[in-house]
Amino acid sequence: MNVFLPHDPDGLAPVALLLAAVFGAAFALARLPATEWNRVPAWSAVIVGTILADRITLDEPAGFRMLALIAALLIAMKGVVCVESRLAGQPRLCVFAWFAFAIAWLGMRPVVFANVPGPARPGTLDHLRKGTLFVAIGFALAVCARWWSAQSGSIEALTDARRHVGVAAMMVAFSLVVHFGLCELQAGWWRMLGADCRSLFRAPLRSTSLKEFWGSRWNVAFSEMTALAVYRPLKPFVGTSAAATAAFLFSGLLHEIAISVPVRAGYGLPLAYFALHALAMRLESRHLAATFHQRRWLGRIWTLAWIVLPLPLLFHPWFVQGVIVPLLGVAK
Repeated sequence: MNVFLPHDPDGLAPVALLLAAVFGAAFALARLPATEWNRVPAWSAVIVGTILADRITLDEPAGFRMLALIAALLIAMKGVVCVESRLAGQPRLCVFAWFAFAIAWLGMRPVVFANVPGPARPGTLDHLRKGTLFVAIGFALAVCARWWSAQSGSIEALTDARRHVGVAAMMVAFSLVVHFGLCELQAGWWRMLGADCRSLFRAPLRSTSLKEFWGSRWNVAFSEMTALAVYRPLKPFVGTSAAATAAFLFSGLLHEIAISVPVRAGYGLPLAYFALHALAMRLESRHLAATFHQRRWLGRIWTLAWIVLPLPLLFHPWFVQGVIVPLLGVAK
């Protein structure tokens, strides 16, 4: 059984209808005049869309549930960031540009599509070359991970060591294909049409602090989203530190929906991962920033340790078993 497909093809219809409804709501919000009251239906679409995506896929495989939940969240959050960008004084996108932003770009800043369609921007070929290379490397690594795991013959004979290596390789392969490959290709395609799209994953291993990692190198789309939807609206009321902590906890909540809810287990662990990072960033900003500025190698060790060591909280065993292990293609 493919865990990324529904049990029955008819199971696609209700998910497609839900996504169409969430998309319609987000589009309507993007066309309305800017007002703070638009935040109410925007966030309602996020909540209702997520609940319905969970309910209508309750008996489906974990991978399909994950895809449905992520799609509903992504589309609904496009509506939220459009509302916030208009409140910040940014222009309303034309219909073509909005569809491009909402459907075919993972970034969360509508303003980068303000001049679409328009003249091509420089750097297009660099993005396309890098994206193609990363997709090729990622697919090759995924093939190797499946071959490595298949040597055991069956899922029952898959040793812990072989399983851990296969899972780690498959997760890296996924990241290379999607994060560093397809996102780069997207950036290149849209730059050809005038969008100011840039890399969403920017050499994260060069980070010398958690602030740099989360703020400007890893998944810039996510940092854009939390900045527009959570940090900026809350900052005037609760202050910088509390707003930053709220943004991290919101990130943890979204990862709970994408990781724990599909497998219906491991609740609280992804949230704990981001809560730990919120505390580590506060410690870093108060006591360690100057040290890391002078000793960049120490900052890199600090950052890598915080990212990697608590990863079992984020990608907990239930998610690995329900979503990642099936990708290894080992027969039951």
